[in-house]
Amino acid sequence: MIQMALSPRAWALLLALSLIWGSSFLTTTELLDVMAPLHVVTHRVLWAAVLLWGYVLLRRFPLPRDARTLGALFLMGLGNNAVPFALQAFAQTTIESGLAGILNATTAIFGPLVAAIFLADERLRPGRAAGVALGFAGIVVVIGPAALSGIDPRSLAQLAMLASTLSYALSSVWARRHLGHLRPEVAALGMLTASALTLLPLSWLVSGPLPLALPGPTLAAIGYYAGVVTALAYLIYYQLIRTAGAGNTMLVTLLIVPVAVSLGAVVRAEALPLSAYAGFGLIALGLILIEGRLLRRRAPGRV
Repeated sequence: MIQMALSPRAWALLLALSLIWGSSFLTTTELLDVMAPLHVVTHRVLWAAVLLWGYVLLRRFPLPRDARTLGALFLMGLGNNAVPFALQAFAQTTIESGLAGILNATTAIFGPLVAAIFLADERLRPGRAAGVALGFAGIVVVIGPAALSGIDPRSLAQLAMLASTLSYALSSVWARRHLGHLRPEVAALGMLTASALTLLPLSWLVSGPLPLALPGPTLAAIGYYAGVVTALAYLIYYQLIRTAGAGNTMLVTLLIVPVAVSLGAVVRAEALPLSAYAGFGLIALGLILIEGRLLRRRAPGRV
């Protein structure tokens, strides 16, 4: 496998995306102080969808019209946005934003395992299998063995975070099977539109009307959450995949963790147990094995 070298521009995009997504956990926690979890995620997907509609129409990208693609986008919106966003918001009513960032890194652990189960061309080679095993060991260390023997609000929140990352992994397989013919920006628009149409009535039924008369700082946080953390981040993410390759882009999974942990410690005075850092170390080693970059010798002519 040829590994694409990272240009200075790609490094800049990678670091920018890491900072943006690393800050998303703190932003979620801050918004949860003033509104219900479903209202938080509805604001996120609704305004991000509005912004992406403007971008896609301005660029005049072709939009899908066939029922099969629209149905696939609807399910992708549930699996990649509505369900994981809602699970993460619920989880962050109980656990620290830094811990949420650590558990979110397991997305790249579930990814190759789910792909190996559902895609014939994605075999789980020995190195990747060892990485997945290390990642799961890290998960056990992070959440603690006690969470496996008894359910309390904290362990339930951690399991919700893990369920959200599994949902991301399943959605990735779904996208590869059913949405590969779409431009990534159009697929992101379809996902966010579907999740907004789902969450608007659901949040109304569960938590009441979507709050709009909010203080200036809260509106600014919503603007950042929807405009930067979601809409802009999707555009950066897909640009990175095109220019730096999927393997290099996976580095963001590791880089967002120190951002999330640092912001939680500085802004919210969060203190995580040593087991959280030890577990992240195992997860990070697992991701390195899965990606395989450090295990491949640099062959002549390979970059």
